[in-house]
Amino acid sequence: MAANKEASLSTSGLPGQAESPVDMEEWLHMYRQMFRIRSFEEQVNQLYTKAIMPGLAHLYIGEEAIAVGVCEALNKTDYITSTHRGHGHCLAKGASPDRMFAELLGKDAGYCRGKGGSMHIADQEGGNLGANAIVGAGAGIATGAAFSAKMRKSDQVAVSFFGEGALGQGLLYEVMNMASLWKLPILYVCENNLYNEYTPYKQTTAGEISARPAAFGIRVEEVDGQDVRTVHYTARRLIEYARAGHGPAFLLCNTYRYHGHHVGDINRTYYRSKEEELHWSTERDPLKMLATWLTEQGAADDSIINQIEKEAHAEIQAAVEFGIQAPYPDPKEVDEHVYA
Repeated sequence: MAANKEASLSTSGLPGQAESPVDMEEWLHMYRQMFRIRSFEEQVNQLYTKAIMPGLAHLYIGEEAIAVGVCEALNKTDYITSTHRGHGHCLAKGASPDRMFAELLGKDAGYCRGKGGSMHIADQEGGNLGANAIVGAGAGIATGAAFSAKMRKSDQVAVSFFGEGALGQGLLYEVMNMASLWKLPILYVCENNLYNEYTPYKQTTAGEISARPAAFGIRVEEVDGQDVRTVHYTARRLIEYARAGHGPAFLLCNTYRYHGHHVGDINRTYYRSKEEELHWSTERDPLKMLATWLTEQGAADDSIINQIEKEAHAEIQAAVEFGIQAPYPDPKEVDEHVYA
């Protein structure tokens, strides 16, 4: 087993808060969480290419450090809302891979009884209020949850994950304005993977991203979204800031999706180069970055890393088989569990 070493986590800037350490076992757990997401998404891609999975999916490969770094800073009772690229958020918040695969395949055992599919998975018991195919829509749901938490004095925090494309949606600014005025306990997490589908974000987003939430008086921090340690350090600080009643915060995570906008986006050379993709996948891989650091700290060696990956891969393989073998819902349920 790994040595029980500690890395300090600074919570400076919070009244009455001392440093809170994160031990090496937790970093190893985060590596496992990131690898589970990577393995899950690779299987999703295979299900699509083999024509087993209906519809499209938007892979989270390359962005794993954000979902894991943030969700590991949350309590189970805290809320999240997700996006069309939401499998990583769901898994990081505690969703079971077997029920997720069942959902993707339209099976009765899925979180939404097969009716939500890839872009509408929700797990109310785990605090996941749902992925959403509408860009930026989760921000409204999360802000409403934060308002509810404040009214109920429940000590809960809500996190809204969204991509930089959501900065073009007016809803985001409306809810950030309310969150700031009412000092709601919410963290807005912008995953800037550099492209609005097929367009570089700088061609669609004027000015600096961080200036937008700052205009509402919201605390803003920008981090390397490939470094799970930096993401986690910062997320813990901002989440506790919001939980303590200081109001909303905004975490800008610079990241990169290794695959296309969706699983059918194969040839991407018309909007980004292979050299760019190679740089991010070899030099900026969040899994490799954490594994290297763990090895340097003496917390793990190749055998430990390989064992974590082997166990996680076996879990995902079993989950795929569960999803494939699970029965479809009864056709009589077609008008049940549906809201308009």
